[in-house]
Amino acid sequence: VASMVVFEDGLPKRDHYRKYAIREARDDTEAIYEVISRRVARLSAPDDGSDSARGFRYPPGLIVVDGGLPQVNAARRALEDAGVDIPVCGLAKKLEEVWRPGEEYPAIFPRNSESLFLLQRIRDESHRVAISYQRSTRKRSLATELTDIPGVGAELAKAILRHFGSVAGVRAATVDEIRQVPKVGAVLAEKIHSSLHATQSGQRKLEP
Repeated sequence: VASMVVFEDGLPKRDHYRKYAIREARDDTEAIYEVISRRVARLSAPDDGSDSARGFRYPPGLIVVDGGLPQVNAARRALEDAGVDIPVCGLAKKLEEVWRPGEEYPAIFPRNSESLFLLQRIRDESHRVAISYQRSTRKRSLATELTDIPGVGAELAKAILRHFGSVAGVRAATVDEIRQVPKVGAVLAEKIHSSLHATQSGQRKLEP
């Protein structure tokens, strides 16, 4: 998953935040290319009259990506391929360096720089939104996988998730451990275990 946050005049504009389910990317540079491409495509999208749609039709003054030179260059490629000229930079977390496309060396801001504080706040807010979305997506995905199993309804799926406390807990559970969930018998426990492990190994695939 990925997130996009928007700041205007130094303040978050939460009604313009967006969350993305990544479709085809194999690494973070491809994910950044995909998200930037999808974002700039909205610059020419029809105006449906909503404030959100209007907000997406004017270009941002600066795009900040999470990462260093490879990530920044991926964002720049997406902009160039779309024929859009928007300034872009990246904030690399380890040393808080600010990278620009094609540059051999990063810009180093003073540690007490208000500009650096703003970039860090934007980056951290994007992390928060992405992590929250990833957690909710995992819960939804597993709940959907469970309810796809004959004999498992929505309430039982919720009970299973509550019982194990996490997605990882359900996937790691043995058949006997799944049987400990109220209303799950031996046959259904075996069916649940087999189905989840089949999904994990790629025999079934849920679309985002």
